[in-house]
Amino acid sequence: MAGGPELEPAAERRAALATAVSAIRGEAQARTTRRQTLDEELSRFLGRPLQEMTPARVFTGDIGGAYPTSTLLGLVADQAVARHAVKLPLDLTQPALAALIDRYKIYAVGSAAPDLATHLADPTSGRRLSDEAREAVRTASSPRLRSPSVQLVIGDGLSAAAIHTQVPALLPRLIAGARERGWQLGRPFAVRFCRVGVLGDVGALTGADVVVLLIGERPGLGTSESLSTYLEWRPDPAHTDADRNVISNIHARGLQTGPAAARILALTEAIFAAAASGVAVHAAESALPARLS
Repeated sequence: MAGGPELEPAAERRAALATAVSAIRGEAQARTTRRQTLDEELSRFLGRPLQEMTPARVFTGDIGGAYPTSTLLGLVADQAVARHAVKLPLDLTQPALAALIDRYKIYAVGSAAPDLATHLADPTSGRRLSDEAREAVRTASSPRLRSPSVQLVIGDGLSAAAIHTQVPALLPRLIAGARERGWQLGRPFAVRFCRVGVLGDVGALTGADVVVLLIGERPGLGTSESLSTYLEWRPDPAHTDADRNVISNIHARGLQTGPAAARILALTEAIFAAAASGVAVHAAESALPARLS
């Protein structure tokens, strides 16, 4: 068309497009290289220290946006271990636990959950003792405890593996520490298919001032052997989590059993001093050192 712009030949247009695409690819590659360099520097200075501090998967690298094969296989293996831990039954005949059963005359009862399937599907059933369990606890706790008194309870929760691994070392330390402080101890017992809310029934039946529940935590990909300790002042079925205190992550790579026992005993002392637990002693709980020997 007269007076219009002169069209570029097709070859020139293709060459210009190729140059533009090449420039874009070059910039993308440069960015990738810079990112990889930054990742390598971060991994070198931060990766290894962080990996030594946590079981979490940090600075694992990637292959095409996916986990490296070794990381993926480890992830799948840890998932399998966690699933197994949830289904593992509480075995009080294991040598380490059996020795405790004989030494401290520990007996076993069950929650209102009749089986594992119910325990997992209906958490409320694990928060109550069965009728047979209530009678057994009532009989074993007669006469009722006198102040200051502590009742120790073992509950499988969601990881019997945590009980099998942590309780043999933790329970004797707690009993020895309680006796040194002059606290009256109720006869310890174990609850199968247990949830934290069972504290209410235990408190009502034993009359203990403080109930200490050692219970298996929900397994994770970092560990399937982590234990929590819940403490409550004069528990009642009407109480809620606001009335309780907890010390968690008791396992080999977390809070180990020696320091855990010291923290539990110190928190129990704080609960006795306040004649209350839960949010009422939150400041005292927060003031506990991260590690006690």
